[in-house]
Amino acid sequence: MKKRTQLVHGGSKRSQWGELSEAIFLTQGFAYDSAEQAEGRFIEAGPDEYIYARYGNPTVRMFEERIALLEGAEDGFATASGMAAVNGALVSMLKAGDHVVSARALFGSCLYILETILPRFGVEVTFVDGADLEQWRAAVRPDTKAVFFESMSNPTLELVDIEGVARIAHAQGALVLVDNVFSTPVYSDALAQGADVVIYSATKHIDGQGRVLGGVILGSREFIRKTVEPYMKHTGGSMSPFTAWVLLKGLETIDLRVRAQTDSALDIATALVGKPGVVQVIYPGLESHPQHALMLRQMGKGGTMLAIDLEGGKAAAFRFLNALEVVLISNNLGDAKSIATHPATTTHQRLAPELRESLGITEGLIRLSVGIEDPEDLVADVLQALAAI
Repeated sequence: MKKRTQLVHGGSKRSQWGELSEAIFLTQGFAYDSAEQAEGRFIEAGPDEYIYARYGNPTVRMFEERIALLEGAEDGFATASGMAAVNGALVSMLKAGDHVVSARALFGSCLYILETILPRFGVEVTFVDGADLEQWRAAVRPDTKAVFFESMSNPTLELVDIEGVARIAHAQGALVLVDNVFSTPVYSDALAQGADVVIYSATKHIDGQGRVLGGVILGSREFIRKTVEPYMKHTGGSMSPFTAWVLLKGLETIDLRVRAQTDSALDIATALVGKPGVVQVIYPGLESHPQHALMLRQMGKGGTMLAIDLEGGKAAAFRFLNALEVVLISNNLGDAKSIATHPATTTHQRLAPELRESLGITEGLIRLSVGIEDPEDLVADVLQALAAI
């Protein structure tokens, strides 16, 4: 089945009642027919056998199977949030003395895990410019256990060559872990391009309507069940059944939403190019983007996110944000509603000013997450806000 069909039907399991919409199994425990059955399930549970909701749940399992089908993964483990997925994927496989190489351009919370938490437990982390394959080649060592990067960085939309980094990492026996939020599961083919593990914050495009927190780790069945599952089920980062049901509903429409959002993002980016007061429009779908060719090869479309750098720094950025009428000010992304964010004072404010500057996160940078509103209304709103500066 093609992706859009899998998004509607993949992983579905119906009870004896034949419900059309997936059932929500709001239960933390499960009853057994006998003591012998309970004993056997704790030794090894079958594919449709459950013990405790922290270990697995029928509704959660439907979500895991559907998103795994979409991504082309053997298996997946659903988590309580996107950051629980990032933390779980990394910490479950690492120990004191291990070495990790990571792209420097990361979301603030991802950077906190790699910069602060992992070193606290004896893991050595080396940071590189994610777009520079020579830096990856110089940093990856025979004792490197994993490499980690965002396939498209937040918020400056820098792409990392998945195939290129994977070749370097695999030559030294390291696993490739990719945070794929900005690329979205609609455009992603990260596993086929060499990634071993793909991580999503399902809070973003997968839900797509600002309702729940969730995440998912996708990869080989051995990695998910032998490495991730033991760590996650014992540390309590599992997804709730209600969240899984909401995300199943989100998956049904993600292809339609993301493609419409991408078309609108290109319209907005094109309308902003060359406008007075705009230093730079950053959007991989524009031919002016330095990694446009890589985007075409890796994703095919530019995605739902863009960024603009405004003359006048923070004061101009705040005037722009406060003049928006359709686009909302928030720190979320991937929503059906268009959202504008000032990263320097919100999502990336904890970074030292010199680090923000080196990553291209200027005081005038605005991140736009494009929603599903009428594209003409969005373009008009952004242009009138620009004029208000």
